[in-house]
Amino acid sequence: MEKNKIKNVFVPGAITPDFIAKSIAKHQSKTSIGAHDIFLGQVRADIIDGQEVAAIEYTAYEEMANLKFHEIREATFNKFNLSCMHIYHSLGKVGAGEICLFVFVSSPHRKEVFEALHHVVEEIKSQVPIFGKEVFKDDSYQWKVNK
Repeated sequence: MEKNKIKNVFVPGAITPDFIAKSIAKHQSKTSIGAHDIFLGQVRADIIDGQEVAAIEYTAYEEMANLKFHEIREATFNKFNLSCMHIYHSLGKVGAGEICLFVFVSSPHRKEVFEALHHVVEEIKSQVPIFGKEVFKDDSYQWKVNK
């Protein structure tokens, strides 16, 4: 099991489809895994007070956020029978339509991955100190409220 070390989950800018595909491909050699589940968080072009969101600029207290990601990860490994888990979150500007959060969980069985993935994403949204500045097409902005 891949646990214990505090990892840096942050990547600069958007998480690319190529990065996601390569992450999945690396697991073909892990033949004890029977199921994977993936969550991809994408920046929406919300309309707020008549203005369209063009991007979200993410900032974080990285050390504190990485520690919180680590705690969530460890608690999830203790609660579910997982083979591995990968979490990546963007820092910096991510355009509407681009991926800002990639969570990838693997287990010998499918039921575990479905439940674990839901648990992890909800914990991330409620606990990790990451801040998003919604940047509108005219470059004005407001701070995002997590829902």
